[in-house]
Amino acid sequence: MSEKLLVPSIEMRLSSLLEINRRKGEGAVARNQANKAFPTITISREFGCEAYPMTECLKGLLEKKTGQDWIVMDKGLLGEVAKHHRLSEDILRGLGEKSRILDEMLATFTPRWKSEKDHYRLLCKHMFSLAEKGNVIIVGRGSAIVTQSLKNCYHFRMFASPAFKIRSIARRLNMPEEEAESYVEKKQKQRDAFIRDFLDQDAHDMRFYNLIFNNNKNSPERIAQTILEYVTTG
Repeated sequence: MSEKLLVPSIEMRLSSLLEINRRKGEGAVARNQANKAFPTITISREFGCEAYPMTECLKGLLEKKTGQDWIVMDKGLLGEVAKHHRLSEDILRGLGEKSRILDEMLATFTPRWKSEKDHYRLLCKHMFSLAEKGNVIIVGRGSAIVTQSLKNCYHFRMFASPAFKIRSIARRLNMPEEEAESYVEKKQKQRDAFIRDFLDQDAHDMRFYNLIFNNNKNSPERIAQTILEYVTTG
């Protein structure tokens, strides 16, 4: 069963990102003059939480509140950006000397940047540069950890009971709950191992987050509204 069924179309979102990037380029001078750092939001979640419905709702609320474009970035879209040479260059150009901050931060996590770790390092550079520019919601990929040093970033995490996650995945992927249970367990182990292997950190460590949400007791819409108020009125 493909996890792609849980997320919006990459092609549609890549097209949106290209358009937003073009608009940002046109407004770069005015933005620099204003010297304003726009916020970035990272979303960490246990597998099976309803993060994508929440982030799509949050994106709409933020655009209505701020009158600005926002983009949702996940591992699929980050991967496409890395492949898209022109867009990749545009994003990474924003790093400049500040890339040293990221290099120093990554060096403290793990010295083993080989093969697939080199690829993740590139994704980290994209996450960092996008986070610096703001108006982006980054889902997963250790984004809360990677962007901890940036003052314009707000970090949130979603968790839920095993029963909630199993029911949610069974419903969204149209599979029996018995199959969903093993699928949730497998995917969560993969996510935990990813953060541990690449960043030598624990994504369950609450010190990384501004707020955490129990998905059992809070709908995606309520979580989105709370994040909106936290970010825009703080």
